[in-house]
Amino acid sequence: MSENEEIIPEQPEADNGAAEHSSVDDRQVDVAPVMLRAERVKAQISRVIVGQEEMLDQLLIALFTGGHVLLEGVPGIAKTLTAKLLARTIDTGFSRIQFTPDLMPADVVGTPVFNMKTSDFNFKSGPIFSNVVLIDEINRAPAKTQAALFEVMEEKQVTVDGTTYFMEAPFFVIATQNPIEQEGTYKLPEAQLDRFLFKIILEYPSLEEEQSILRRFKNDFSGVLRETVEPVITPAEIADSQRLIEQVYIREELLDYIAAIVHSTRNNADLFLGASPRASLALMKTAKAVAAMAGRNFVTPDDIRYVSFPALNHRVILTPEREMEGYTTREVLDEIVKKIEVPR
Repeated sequence: MSENEEIIPEQPEADNGAAEHSSVDDRQVDVAPVMLRAERVKAQISRVIVGQEEMLDQLLIALFTGGHVLLEGVPGIAKTLTAKLLARTIDTGFSRIQFTPDLMPADVVGTPVFNMKTSDFNFKSGPIFSNVVLIDEINRAPAKTQAALFEVMEEKQVTVDGTTYFMEAPFFVIATQNPIEQEGTYKLPEAQLDRFLFKIILEYPSLEEEQSILRRFKNDFSGVLRETVEPVITPAEIADSQRLIEQVYIREELLDYIAAIVHSTRNNADLFLGASPRASLALMKTAKAVAAMAGRNFVTPDDIRYVSFPALNHRVILTPEREMEGYTTREVLDEIVKKIEVPR
């Protein structure tokens, strides 16, 4: 979708499939298409990216559950490149927004523009009106610009001058930030962080992976290899994957297990802020996606444990005492998960 395209407000279609979904036996759903689609996407991206399998899996989990992802890591570990390659594998629109200190909300969502011919104002869409949106260095924009993302990330719509404009599906935001450099950056507000389904913390590649990177690009200084990545999945297939994941079976005991994990974050002496019910829903949805991408139509406790850190690490805050003592969010969350009895 063009950045300057005029947007006409639409009304979302009613979900006529709700009754149909409820009549389906969840334990009989065939999730093989989800697994095959995920493998196709990963195979394309792996033509360029070496390693980072966990990041790719978690990006696809978020894509298939309608969530958004925050990638955090030092410069040069392929955060932006991976996001761009993922967008190339989807036969849909893509836009990139480079966040800077002088970026204004209208630069993101768009603004009414006076039409001299009609003597009226027409809304010109901003770059957020796309399907896959890469927000690079999200923490370099001030709070007023970050606030422009609140509505669109949660409700998939933008309201300007009393008129609401709905986003086309899929709508997937991938944001990046550098945790080391603090000059010229702004801390993301908790309300903004909570709108990300996952916060994926990236590490340096291993020695073997770095050797593979050098060998792969020794004769590709101009990045020709990136152009070999092709679209292998459509918006319709993404919507179908989301429908199948919704039908993955999860036992009542596992729902209680999720609730116990999230509730424990609110009563932990090491945490100043615990996770909200939005975190519980995130754990449930993403655990279903993990199962589907593994070819299973039922959730296991291991699925929940796998997504617990990326789904919770940005929704909790350590107490100042624990931060001063050098504790990490991962240590506290791992301890919480270990203490909760696993359903049998």
